[in-house]
Amino acid sequence: MNNKERITDLIKSGEILISHHARVRMFERNVSTDDLITVISSGEIIEEYHDDEPCPSFLIMGFIEAVAYHTVIAVCTDHIRFITVYIPEEDKWIEYRKRRNEP
Repeated sequence: MNNKERITDLIKSGEILISHHARVRMFERNVSTDDLITVISSGEIIEEYHDDEPCPSFLIMGFIEAVAYHTVIAVCTDHIRFITVYIPEEDKWIEYRKRRNEP
């Protein structure tokens, strides 16, 4: 099973935790839990951090009402943990998918 399939399975089974940090960012950006799930479900994995502890994590890019969002999730054995969500800054990303080289 690939990473996207594993993420989809955990979402379908409701095995989702939202960190305090992610809740604060969601509130600041008016993002609902359903919005986060939409970003994850329909989004694209743009970076993978396999060495993160305690679980590998992923940066996913998706859209909420035509606005690009990034969310970082940790994919553990039995759940997904939402770490943060933000609107990517255009000066730091190419088409919201690839980091621009730092000057």
